Amino acid sequence: MCQECGCSKPGPYQVGDRKVESHTHTLPDGTVLTHAHDHGPAHSHAHGHAHPHQILNLNTGILSANDRAAEQNRGAFQALNLLVLNVVSSPGAGKTALLTKTLNELKGRLRCGVIVGDLATDNDAARLRTTGAPVVQIATGTLCHLEAGMVAEAMKQLDLRALDLLIIENVGNLVCPASFDLGEALRVVLHSVTEGEDKPLKYPPMFHSADAVVVTKTDMSAAAGFDRELALKNIRQAAPHAEIFELSSRTGDGMKAWCDYLLARKAKA
Repeated sequence: MCQECGCSKPGPYQVGDRKVESHTHTLPDGTVLTHAHDHGPAHSHAHGHAHPHQILNLNTGILSANDRAAEQNRGAFQALNLLVLNVVSSPGAGKTALLTKTLNELKGRLRCGVIVGDLATDNDAARLRTTGAPVVQIATGTLCHLEAGMVAEAMKQLDLRALDLLIIENVGNLVCPASFDLGEALRVVLHSVTEGEDKPLKYPPMFHSADAVVVTKTDMSAAAGFDRELALKNIRQAAPHAEIFELSSRTGDGMKAWCDYLLARKAKA
């Protein structure tokens, strides 16, 4: 995954209208030196002030810094009694459609906010803002997943005390996001009927990490030739502990069970 292929190397990313840059340098003794700074909306890179630095020893796990940031996020969420979802899927599985429908269904019952991750554009964020929920966009640049530090930066642009539910829409990818804890309480993995029945077996780490699996676009099952029983069998094999929901964001079928689940989990938070 990211720790093997190298795509987790930090680089510039955008949180709302603020550019955040991370840099790495390897010292002669093999120590990796990393630092990040926020340029703001129109901040030039030519400046003279010093930046705080963090030294990461190569003997530590490559994900240890992310795990520490995730625990800090989790502590902040728990202190605010905030239920946080990390929603993950392959591209085109229907994350934004599901979240738009969910936000509209939960109006008046839960105060919701969203953090959206994409490599580029704020198209999904614009769609989600039509619900009236506060939305912060993270443009990851070349990074194929969200990291806990990015979520921490985005949190600064939300009034978390005014929320009951925070939904993080991760980058469309069923591989790398499996390795990155964001501090969420629930990891939700989407599986579209148009993707076939064997996605859970092809991407076992992601599905095994799921607290809930949502089968989306069920209104297209017949047209896609979707074998429901085989798909459910594969999901249960890869994620035996996960709650399973089957729904259509377009028709609304199955949405009540999904929203009731979120309300029940919030009541337990």
